[in-house]
Amino acid sequence: MKTNKLLAVAMAAFVSVSTYAQTVDEIVDKHIAALGGIDKLKGVTTLVTERSISVQGMEIPSKTTVSVGKALRTESSVMGNSMIQVVEGTTGWMIRPAMMQGTGEPEDMPAEQVKQQLSQLDPFGPLVNYKDKGNKIELVGKEKVDGKDAYHLKVTTKEGQAIDEFIDATTYLVSKVKSTMNGQDGEISFSDYKDVDGIKFANTMEISNPQMGTLTMVTNKILVNNKIDDSIFKKPAK
Repeated sequence: MKTNKLLAVAMAAFVSVSTYAQTVDEIVDKHIAALGGIDKLKGVTTLVTERSISVQGMEIPSKTTVSVGKALRTESSVMGNSMIQVVEGTTGWMIRPAMMQGTGEPEDMPAEQVKQQLSQLDPFGPLVNYKDKGNKIELVGKEKVDGKDAYHLKVTTKEGQAIDEFIDATTYLVSKVKSTMNGQDGEISFSDYKDVDGIKFANTMEISNPQMGTLTMVTNKILVNNKIDDSIFKKPAK
């Protein structure tokens, strides 16, 4: 009799876990479909994004060029001074003006800073193809984000980084992400999604953490699969 009870409990637990896992996959599948579908996302090899960043009363133009999974280059202009950050593979370099404790010459990017930027090589986030990437996802539950229902997914990446993703329960697009930035907890809110070549991109992002305060990024232009010159990722000689 005890054996039968134990078997019943074990089967109930198994069904519960299976349903739980299926629910996570269902949310992720709907998220991928909302973005444009897995075939569309897999077909993206390059992205060029031009944005305007509002921080502390300043407007900073920024251009990010991504060779998906390989390299990225971000160029911005701060008070007439140019700043460049490049990550290729697992290494990076940058050019910082004197006003940002730089010399205006190419210098190696610290390993920790490279690590923080590697996620940008994957423009559609840790949920897409999460199993192939070695990521794990836990469904925490349903919560309110800016007054709207959202699924709270806790992602643990292959490298052990914990990320909280909030998926809008109606659109299945990401509304907010929480993670650790520069050793401090921070969050990014996403809104105003627009279609570019059949793929949804958030046109407005608000980034908040104790170190930076809050900055707003507004997208002005996105080019999908535009031809890029790989030489822009190479560190120039001083």
